[in-house]
Amino acid sequence: MLYSHHYSFYSLYFMNHYDHMRLLRPAVTTKKQVWADLGSGDGAFTLALRELGGEATEIYSVDIDESRLALQKKHFDEMFPGSKVHFFHENFTQPLDIPMMDGIIMANSLHYIENKIPFLIDLKEYLKPTGKLLIVEYNSEAGNRWVPYPLSLQALGKLCQETGFLPPQKIGSQPSEFLKEIYSAVMQKK
Repeated sequence: MLYSHHYSFYSLYFMNHYDHMRLLRPAVTTKKQVWADLGSGDGAFTLALRELGGEATEIYSVDIDESRLALQKKHFDEMFPGSKVHFFHENFTQPLDIPMMDGIIMANSLHYIENKIPFLIDLKEYLKPTGKLLIVEYNSEAGNRWVPYPLSLQALGKLCQETGFLPPQKIGSQPSEFLKEIYSAVMQKK
């Protein structure tokens, strides 16, 4: 299975850049920080992160689909030339050669992982002690072939207890034509 933001056209079609920023805004500061976007796809949320964080933000954009990363790079060159963004053509479920992060975004990518507990336990190792994990996900537990393993906000809370994260704080939501609602939540290590 490919772990990529394959269906970002749903978020791009039904949401715009300002919707993406609104879902991330409460978790992103303008001070110098290093972030990763895992399963970044075309970069809808990566670009929103860059706009919110400003030019001091350094971003590691990771996706398994090289053509989507190329499109993302084109968008960065047009919107934010000279940004500190590193494009990694990698499977984010495998070990990554990235520095410790102030934050990690997983926007519509965690629902590709069936066994989330070991993945999230390993993911914590990339976060600084005060680092945050920002999840953007469909608020559903009923999967389909495009979103095989969705994670409701309630299920995310239970998952936090099992993986050493503090309870998630919901920071935004957006109606979705696809699975009714998309939410954003931020979590920190215990």
